[in-house]
Amino acid sequence: MNNYFIILASGQSKRFNSTKPKQFITYKNKALFEHSVDKAITSKLFKKIILVTNDKKQIKNKFPKNVIIINGGKERSDSSLKGLNYIKKYKPNNVLIHDAARPNFSIGLLKKLINSLQKNKASIPIINSKDSIKYKVKNQLFNLKRDNSFLTQTPQAFKFKDIYELSIKQKNKIQDEATLFIDNNLNIKFIKGEITNDKITFKEDIKNIKTYFGIGFDIHRLIKKKKLYLGGMKIPFHSGLKGHSDGDVILHAIIDAILGAIRKKDIGSLFPDNKNKFKNIRSPNMLKPILEILDKGNFYINNLDINLICEQPKVSKYRKKIISSLSNLLKLNKDLINLKGKTVEKLGLIGKEKAIACEVIISICKYD
Repeated sequence: MNNYFIILASGQSKRFNSTKPKQFITYKNKALFEHSVDKAITSKLFKKIILVTNDKKQIKNKFPKNVIIINGGKERSDSSLKGLNYIKKYKPNNVLIHDAARPNFSIGLLKKLINSLQKNKASIPIINSKDSIKYKVKNQLFNLKRDNSFLTQTPQAFKFKDIYELSIKQKNKIQDEATLFIDNNLNIKFIKGEITNDKITFKEDIKNIKTYFGIGFDIHRLIKKKKLYLGGMKIPFHSGLKGHSDGDVILHAIIDAILGAIRKKDIGSLFPDNKNKFKNIRSPNMLKPILEILDKGNFYINNLDINLICEQPKVSKYRKKIISSLSNLLKLNKDLINLKGKTVEKLGLIGKEKAIACEVIISICKYD
């Protein structure tokens, strides 16, 4: 496996009409470019993933060591060449070059492109145009046959040596790397692209269908000689939360809030406390199938607001760590999670430090 993946995220996004470049806008609960990075990581097909950008300050996520961030160029072709120059030292066999503005490609497409390079020097995904296409030469219009007209997509896959030699000789602006092969009358293998792998160019390309809200609440007694888990992480404390599971009130309230937003009953209906198979289950394992339901339904968490109600431990001491844990578990940007600590002025079980409660409000979106 000597494959490398270059993601181009240096565009100025003039047509997107935003003060923030579109590659950094939030799409499906994460920055647009992160979708491409995450899929490349998940695929395990690449030795190195090169993110080419002109604004490193916008990148807040911490990626694995095989993700390398470098500065881009003025034009797309400049950024592409910078990426190729960077990976040259690794002596790659294959390289895939991708536009960060296309977040919806599949890992299956990556595999098809790499497999195609076993017999070809260049492999490009294409789809047929659904629209009638006109071509203008000076003042004359021509109709192009729709059956013979194709729309090219990215990622585009190449033998490194061939694309590198063409790129260093290129003097003109190019719209994609396939252009280099076409302009030099070199063979390209076209493979079937994906209708969903559309490019986000204008704000109108991002459409929220509906926003849903859910409320979750949970409370457990504190008992001695048990570990305390909050938000999926172990908290140093003299007592833990009594329950059929690990008693993590934060994750339980989040699960109930999600289920409420998508109208799927409650946590007890999925994890009944009279079933031995759920005895002492860790709450992250309860959360995982709930997130799978979200994913299959094309839902995405938009915002999460949490009230942790207790006298001790102090939320302020662990806020950042709990938010970081939730971010990892939910695959959600930390900026979309808020955690507040509330006391009850020494009243009741919570006030006597015999219980901890949590309430959550969540908003989720469904994109078309």
